[in-house]
Amino acid sequence: MSERHYLEEVPSDATPVSRSLLEKGIAHHVFRHLGSLRSLEQAAFERGQRPGQVVRSIVFRTAAGEFVMVLVAGPAQIAWPALRAYLGQSRLTTATEAELLAVTGYSRGAVAPFALPVPMRILIDRGVLQEDVISMGSGVQGTTVILRSADLLKGLPDSELGAFSTVA
Repeated sequence: MSERHYLEEVPSDATPVSRSLLEKGIAHHVFRHLGSLRSLEQAAFERGQRPGQVVRSIVFRTAAGEFVMVLVAGPAQIAWPALRAYLGQSRLTTATEAELLAVTGYSRGAVAPFALPVPMRILIDRGVLQEDVISMGSGVQGTTVILRSADLLKGLPDSELGAFSTVA
């Protein structure tokens, strides 16, 4: 992966997410983008991936004030009716930037389901597992963690797998 001109590899313990993965014994690589990112497609291109390999971590607030994180593959969109039905909620909203920081410790664009300050329910859309190798937020803006999707599942044994998205 060192031939990429858009990324530089950084130490495997450089971010909160990578440290958590190391503690769990999960193999991964950490890369920093050398410039700013403007789109999912750009992130995928610079990582040598397809957009479907980039996993987005989206946090929602339920009507009861609880938070849940949904992992979806790249361009997929949340299937709101399916997600509300699965959670038994008639109302969900995406977390605000302040809520996101409070419940994950990360800002938008760096969110991941690892090294969270408090436990949170994690839902993984089945589309995430269609790719063998994926990338996701590392807890640090402009830095990504690349790992195998099977290892994502291994690192999140309490996560729930389901159909939570539609193809864009």
